[in-house]
Amino acid sequence: MAMTALAPAITRSKEIIAEKTSQVALKLVSDVSAGKQANRKFFATFVSAVGVTGLLFLLVINTALAQDAFKLTHLKLEVKMLSDQRESVDRQIDSKSSPNALANAALLLGMKPSESPTFLNLDSPARSLGNG
Repeated sequence: MAMTALAPAITRSKEIIAEKTSQVALKLVSDVSAGKQANRKFFATFVSAVGVTGLLFLLVINTALAQDAFKLTHLKLEVKMLSDQRESVDRQIDSKSSPNALANAALLLGMKPSESPTFLNLDSPARSLGNG
């Protein structure tokens, strides 16, 4: 028996297999009737709703960022004001702790300047006062 004699049977079996395969594939997809099919109006409404929701979300984010920007500006001004006050206090401390200001304050308290100042040297070992 020649292969050419089996050719119509092979071709027919290929057609049967293709038909059965397409039926199985179609069974995987649910049957969609004309009434249940989504129309263009529903799709346009859905896309519009998603777009409007996205724009509202962006508006909320932008508003929150703007509020934070105002708070940041206010805090920067407050920091600048506090640093200016600190510099002013530092200048007052420097002026009151200058040697001339301390000498004038000591004279007002009744202190007298020393004629022979004595300095304490902490680097050398201590000597007893009696052996001098």
